[in-house]
Parts: sequence; C-alpha cells; structure tokens
Amino acid sequence: MHSNVRLPFFKYQGTGNDFIIIDNRQDIFPKNNTKLVAKLCDRKFGIGADGLILLEDDTMSDFKMVYYNSDGNESTMCGNGGRCIVAFAKELGLIQNTATFYAVDGMHKAEIKNGLVALHMKDVKNIRSKTKYHYLNTGSPHHVQYHDDLKNLEVKREGAKIRYGLYGKEGSNINFTRQVDTKTFEVRTYERGVENETLSCGTGVTAVALAMHHDGKTSENELNILTQGGKLAVSFQKEGDTYTSVTLTGPADFVFKGEIQC
Repeated sequence: MHSNVRLPFFKYQGTGNDFIIIDNRQDIFPKNNTKLVAKLCDRKFGIGADGLILLEDDTMSDFKMVYYNSDGNESTMCGNGGRCIVAFAKELGLIQNTATFYAVDGMHKAEIKNGLVALHMKDVKNIRSKTKYHYLNTGSPHHVQYHDDLKNLEVKREGAKIRYGLYGKEGSNINFTRQVDTKTFEVRTYERGVENETLSCGTGVTAVALAMHHDGKTSENELNILTQGGKLAVSFQKEGDTYTSVTLTGPADFVFKGEIQC
C-alpha cells in the first residue's frame, strides 16, 4: 500500500478488547504487510487496538473473518473479535440478527439479541490438567491458573514468565482466575501477540469457564465471567469428555470510524 492511500477503518470494542475492522471485500488491504498491521494497532503512531480484523467475502457463509494480533501477525481465533465483526456485518447490512461466518478455526454461528452478540464457539475436548493449571484450546491456546489475589497480581510480568517459560516461542495465552460464587469467576489475561494484559479475551473467558467446570469448582453450565473490561457469559453442555454448544455472549460496540493515511 502506497503512502498516499487513505484507508477507511472502523473501531469496535467488546468489554474493552478493541479492534480495527476493515471491510476488505474488494481485496484492498495488503494482507502480508505485518509492519503496516502493527503500525495501525500501535497506540502512539497508529489508530491503536489489540488486533486488526478483515471482513472478506466467503462463498460458503455470510463473510470471512481474518484476524491479526497487534504485533502484525495473523493469529488464531479471537472470541471478542468474532462478536465485534458480527456487529460490524450488521452495520454493513450483510446480515440481520443471525450470522454464519468462516474463521481460522472453522465455521461459526452467531446471534444478536437485546444488544448483545452470542457467538457459538468450537467444541472443546482434551483439557490437559496439571497440579497448578489447565491447558485447553478454545480456538486459541489457553493456560488457566487459579489465583486468590487477582487485584494485586502483576499480570504482564507473571503472564510473560509462563508464556515464554512453559510454552516457548509459539506461546500460549495465560489466564489467572478467582471464583466469586457458584456461577461467577473473575479473570485477568495475558495475551500472546499483544504481549501484555488485555482488558478482556473472549477465547480466554471461554477457557476459564470450561476449565473451572472441568476442575469441579462449579457444576453450573451457564457462567458469568468478570473481566477488567466488563462481564461476559459462557454457556455449554458436556457430552462425555467433550464440551459442546459452547456460546460466548456479551456486548460488541461501535466506537468510531475514520481514515488513516498508509
């Protein structure tokens, strides 16, 4: 993309997890330009966001979602980003209140109801449990660890230690959680690719809900998860050792739109 091109963009956020969304149905965005993606996501030199999302045409569904972390690299599934792109698709007139879209981890369905977006996540099995943590993939890899004092936890420092020390270069997202009551958990998340704490992580919230149920800390199958950026809900069923009908529900709000010179 030449330096005199003005790129239209939309900014959305879901419980403080913020995204640049670009309508790329005309294939205008240079998808291999990791430096441009990182610059656009930079909060000092660009627009500022935890990630960048492209909405593209798809022959099998309403649209395709392509997701990049703020470091510029294309990444695994983003739950809050998935909810935000559904809200954006409605704004574009591509959908009404239901959507089917393709993402890196396969096909997803979603509904918009009472101002909230409910996103159907992939089935989850093979939760790996150790003494101090659980590891599972909810579209992205997640480490879930119980911690009594979330308020005073240095998430960036402690998350980075585990992300690099335990999972190496490829890494994992790191979630620290605390139980509030039988249906409610708090969570703080260190996201790989952002390499910092984010106010919310949709696949992380989903991972916490499933891991805490798997661990026996709750028998409920509809849980409230409190993030730094607000409340999300996760519902699910369990069939054998597999979690099915996994749904992530919460707000997805338009913030502003504009153009940036690239």
